[in-house]
Amino acid sequence: MTTPVYPPKPAPGDRIAVISPSSGLPGLFPLPFELGLERLRKEYGLEPVEYPATRTMGSTPRERAADIHAAFADPDVKAVMASTGGDDQITVLPLLDREFIRAHPKPFFGTSDNANLLAFLRNAGIVGYHGASVMVELGRPGAMHPQTAESLRAALFTTGPYELRPAEHWRDVDRDWADPATFDAEPETRPGTGWAWVNADRVVEGRTWGGCLEIVAWLLMADREVAHDLSEYDGGVLFLETSEELPSAEEVFRTLRAMGERGLLGRFSALLMGRPKTWSFERPHSPEEAAAHATAQREAVLRAMRVYAPDTTIVFDVDLGHTDPQLVIPYGGLARVDGPARRITVTY
Repeated sequence: MTTPVYPPKPAPGDRIAVISPSSGLPGLFPLPFELGLERLRKEYGLEPVEYPATRTMGSTPRERAADIHAAFADPDVKAVMASTGGDDQITVLPLLDREFIRAHPKPFFGTSDNANLLAFLRNAGIVGYHGASVMVELGRPGAMHPQTAESLRAALFTTGPYELRPAEHWRDVDRDWADPATFDAEPETRPGTGWAWVNADRVVEGRTWGGCLEIVAWLLMADREVAHDLSEYDGGVLFLETSEELPSAEEVFRTLRAMGERGLLGRFSALLMGRPKTWSFERPHSPEEAAAHATAQREAVLRAMRVYAPDTTIVFDVDLGHTDPQLVIPYGGLARVDGPARRITVTY
C-alpha cells in the first residue's frame, strides 16, 4: 500500500470545489447550503465552485464521478468539500480513476457517506479530512460551533499538530432545514461530559482509518477500499462513529464482531469512538432514552473489543461524527493518542 501524503493546502482567496458525491440535497434544502457557501466566502475567504450534480437530486453515479474528476483536475481549485452525505456513494467508487486522482492530489473534506471517498483517497496515497460538510457544519443555524470552526480552519490552512479537546457544549437534536425559522438562532446545546478512556496506560501514534460505522460495514461487505494485507493497519488508530439512523447496540456489536473475525479489529492500537448520535426525526428520543442508547452502544463496543482487541486503547465520546461540534480527523494522516496525559493530537 502507498503511504498517504498530505496534499498542498489552500490559502484564503483560493477556490474550493463543492460537490455532492452522495446526494443532491442542496437542491431540496437550499437554506443550509446557501448559508454554508456564504460562510466559506466570508469566514474562510474561499470561493466555492459548484459542479453539474451539486444541486441535482437523482444524479447518476457516473455524473457524480465526473464531478469528482473535474474538481480534482481543475488547477484553479485548491480543495474539495462535500455538500453533505447520503447513502450510495459506494456506487461511485468503481467509476473513479485512481491514477488520475493520485496525479492531482487535493484536500477533500466530508463525513458520513463520504467515508467512501476518504477511504479511496487513502488508498490512492492522499490524506483526506473526515469533517465539515457545507450543509451540516458550515450551514449550522445561527453560527458555526466554535470548536468546529477552529478545527476546520486549522485543517484547511495549516500543517502540523492540532490538539483535539472535549466539547465544552454539544448537541445532537436537529431542526427542520425546510423551515426558515430554523436559522433564526443557534440550536440548544448541553454541557460537555468529557472523554472516557480504557487502557489509557500508553501512548499510541499511527495513521487513521475508519469513519461512519455503517459505511465501513458496507465497504467490508462489498470488499472495497479495505486492504487485503491487513498488516497495512498494524499500530494504526481506528476511528468510528454512528449516524442519525441510530443503529442498535446489537448492530454495532455485530459489525465490530465481523471486523474482529476478519482479523481487522485487533490490528489497531487505539480506537477513537465518536460520541453517538442519539436523536433523529424518526426517533426523537427523550433525554432518558438518549442516555440509554449511548450507554448500550458503549457496552456493545466494549463487548466486542474485550473479545477481539482487549488491550487496545479506547477513547469514547470524541466529537468526530454526526454530533455537534465536529472535529476534523485527518483520514490516513497521523493521530497521537496519549493515554497517561489524556490527550489526542492529530496532524493536519
